[in-house]
Amino acid sequence: MLPKTNLETKLQRIRDKRIPSEDILSEVKSIFQQNEIERTDISERLKAKNHIGENTCNLQLLKAEKMYHISDIKKICVEYRLRFLDSNFFKKEIPEEAISKIRELEKEHKSTFVTFKIVAPAKLLKLENADDPLLFLPLGNDYFYLIHKWGNDLHPLRKWLMWPYKSFENLVAAVFAISILLTAITPMGAFTKGEATNQEYLLLFLFMFKAVGGIVLFYGFAKGKNFNNAIWNSKYYNA
Repeated sequence: MLPKTNLETKLQRIRDKRIPSEDILSEVKSIFQQNEIERTDISERLKAKNHIGENTCNLQLLKAEKMYHISDIKKICVEYRLRFLDSNFFKKEIPEEAISKIRELEKEHKSTFVTFKIVAPAKLLKLENADDPLLFLPLGNDYFYLIHKWGNDLHPLRKWLMWPYKSFENLVAAVFAISILLTAITPMGAFTKGEATNQEYLLLFLFMFKAVGGIVLFYGFAKGKNFNNAIWNSKYYNA
């Protein structure tokens, strides 16, 4: 009877022909040390403030579905009130998966990337005084390559909650709608004797519009707020 084949023994023999067993640990340690050096270098480049040079890529190796123009990024930032800034403004840790993807891209393109951009809500960024990050690689000519997305998805109502902040016209329309709602739910019997007339409803609406508009203006000036299309790429928290 022929003896059965032990796969582990066969595998060990194959490995020992390539490298002595006493050297295998040194080889593994060397690989892991080099891996750690490369990952640390990428992390430092992501946090660097002053970028020198430009990214060099082989466009033939890039995926078309991950390439975005600056106008596409601006539109999503304006709609959801997000910021598009250099990666060094991101105040949380970049996930290891994102660093791995950068490392893979650099090896594939035989290049070292020096600049990175991030799309994220202002609360996740370290902004200077004046719920879904996206990590981008600038390609030049206002094009950017999406490297990695992490975190939780945005709230499904965020687009509509941020709609009033898109422009001055949107804000006025929102104040108008809120004033109509407040006028409709206000008990007119507390202000008039008998049935309220259209003129009285109009006066109440104007009062509500003035009150809501005043609150909005006070909040805006007090907090130094601005509209989405003015702050989407601003590094100042009071913009």
